[in-house]
Amino acid sequence: MILFLAGTSDARELAIEMQQVGHKVLATVVTESAAKSLQDAGISTRIGRLSAEDMTSLISAKGFQAVVDASHPFAEEASKNALNGAKAANVPYIRYERESQRFQNDKLIVVRDYEEAAKLAAEKRGVIMLTTGSKTLAVFAKELVGLENTRLIARMLPRMDNMEKCAQLGIEQKNIVAIQGPFSKELNKALYEQYGVTLMITKESGKVGAVDEKLEAALECGIETIMISRPDVDYQNVHSSFDHVIAELNKQQIEK
Repeated sequence: MILFLAGTSDARELAIEMQQVGHKVLATVVTESAAKSLQDAGISTRIGRLSAEDMTSLISAKGFQAVVDASHPFAEEASKNALNGAKAANVPYIRYERESQRFQNDKLIVVRDYEEAAKLAAEKRGVIMLTTGSKTLAVFAKELVGLENTRLIARMLPRMDNMEKCAQLGIEQKNIVAIQGPFSKELNKALYEQYGVTLMITKESGKVGAVDEKLEAALECGIETIMISRPDVDYQNVHSSFDHVIAELNKQQIEK
């Protein structure tokens, strides 16, 4: 059996394909909705975050033969825990990651991390649409909520805990766009125009993460964009196609 870290829509498709070729998969996820999506496709799931020690114990207890890390490109801690857990349990680690995209435009600024993005946005001010999710919302709220000549629009999944977080951080309901993607370029444009956005903040999640639609829409509307680059994780055994992941499992002689 394979321990599978699932964090994206393409991770779900990879899990399905692995199971279709005969591998037994247990997917670990952090939300009920992600678990349901996988369960609907016949994939066994486990809900909850795992430390490196948790990962090692689970691998040993269940007899997993490999770890396939298909977590989100920005799930840095999860990947590091998977790397360390697999190493401690002495099983192969395989990383699946969406290919990175390269963008060039005068209105695009690439920064290293969330803190740098928030401070730069505070310098620019205006109507700022944040599309990086709720996990690091506090970083941006600290710099932008209540700042003169600044309106922070938070676009995020329509979950109760997200709404509660916004309330705690002082983000008013009128400044919340609670909606689940992916979004077409046209819908992105409509949202930018509706709110009069002057600055958009995103992260380089890859094409499946709809970064290109967000960015193309912003640039076509003449909206300046701050893009956060991917975390610098020293991955091992990285692949960007399903076929290569499955070939690696075969190479490692993982039993079916």
